[in-house]
Amino acid sequence: MDKSRRGLLGLPMALAMKHPIAQAAQQAAGNLNTLPANLPRPKDDGGARHLRGMTIPDLELPSTANRRVNLSKVSAPRLVLYAYPMTGQPGKTLPAGWDDIPGARGCTPETCGFRDHHKDLAKLGAEVFGISTQSTAYQQEMVTRLEVPFEVLSDEQFLFTRALTLPTFTVDGMTLMKRLTVIIRNNRIEHVFYPVFPPDTHAEHVIAWLKKNHVGAGD
Repeated sequence: MDKSRRGLLGLPMALAMKHPIAQAAQQAAGNLNTLPANLPRPKDDGGARHLRGMTIPDLELPSTANRRVNLSKVSAPRLVLYAYPMTGQPGKTLPAGWDDIPGARGCTPETCGFRDHHKDLAKLGAEVFGISTQSTAYQQEMVTRLEVPFEVLSDEQFLFTRALTLPTFTVDGMTLMKRLTVIIRNNRIEHVFYPVFPPDTHAEHVIAWLKKNHVGAGD
């Protein structure tokens, strides 16, 4: 153990929190919830152009609620399914160059946006689900830490991704979903948001679209 860490462990708590090492750790954790300035804006590469009108595949995915969810069988006027690359974890470094990949950074702020507007979306008849290629255990840590009120689905086996040919990218040997959101109605994709930027205000854009395209009780 180096001298800096020994010094940190030997300090009273109040002083320890002011130590440069502790402050760096706090800053790293806090940065997950905010977007750095000058992030590159993702461009529409056509990777989601085919999705509108497609039928949701009849398959089950593991959920953070410790159950399996078949999106094609969820009874709700509309579903909002937002796909994201990967949320970070406090104290763990993101892949090298993560912020330089257009559309990669911002999964935590995006999820917090859907969390904060969850009731607003429910009032508009939309049930929210998140989806990524991380394991359920990885997602459950995030859901617990951020107090996410909706389920997040794991497509770790890429069944859903392949069925809809969702756009992906590869970094550090990981294949990750590109950020996109689909509105599902009557088991078909009604609308696609792609690319999504900025992610931290995306939930508000989804709400605006739902209000403009309101579905009545008899529709």
